[in-house]
Amino acid sequence: MRAFLTLVRREVTSYYFSMTGYVIGASVLLLLGVSFSVMLEAYNGDSVNAPLTELFYSTMFFWLILLVATPVITMRAFALEKASGTYETLMTTPVSDVAVVLAKFSAALLFYVVMWLPLLGCLYVVHTYTGQGSRFDWWPTAATFAGITLVGSLYVSMGCFASALTRSQIIAAMITFALGVSLFLLSFLKYGMGSQGGWLYQAVTCLSLIDHMEDFARGVIDTRHVTFHLSFTILFLFLTVKVVESRRWK
Repeated sequence: MRAFLTLVRREVTSYYFSMTGYVIGASVLLLLGVSFSVMLEAYNGDSVNAPLTELFYSTMFFWLILLVATPVITMRAFALEKASGTYETLMTTPVSDVAVVLAKFSAALLFYVVMWLPLLGCLYVVHTYTGQGSRFDWWPTAATFAGITLVGSLYVSMGCFASALTRSQIIAAMITFALGVSLFLLSFLKYGMGSQGGWLYQAVTCLSLIDHMEDFARGVIDTRHVTFHLSFTILFLFLTVKVVESRRWK
């Protein structure tokens, strides 16, 4: 356990000892500020019954942050180790391959969650200056952050898998971005199927990240959504472990 925590601390500090972490943080902070400015300008003077979290989720900025930030966060997980020549040294330490993968995943996910914390500040400022508590509820906020964490865990696991496949950070980021965009675009398949039912329509609906986040932003935590994200996160982590173990077969 101590070795695992040491690896997590090593990975987390690596984000803050490089320009990458600060660039990501500044970019996300800028996008969050712009998104709330645009949202408040659009709804200025209008009566809105929906929670602020749902209004924010409906903007393009949320998905832009998710799709762009996660590849940049995870691209260095294994690719940088391979490019710098420290990969073999790391993998020969008295730590299992599973522990190494989980440590890198945990560190990237922790950085991802910290990246979203300014969202709480934006919500608090809006709540304070509007003076209308009905527009701000802690439960939808907590559910939204649960959804952000679950979606992020899936995308971070995909990023770790892509980074384990190559020694190039750029290629790893491109693979993660392609996987992320493909999964996101699956959310729109049900709109092309019309109102027809059947198992195919139900399957496509289950894959819709938009529907998942819509429920979370409204304060609804559906166990089906939780199971979906955790299952695919575990799947990609399992594939990452197998890719890491494949070095023994060469």
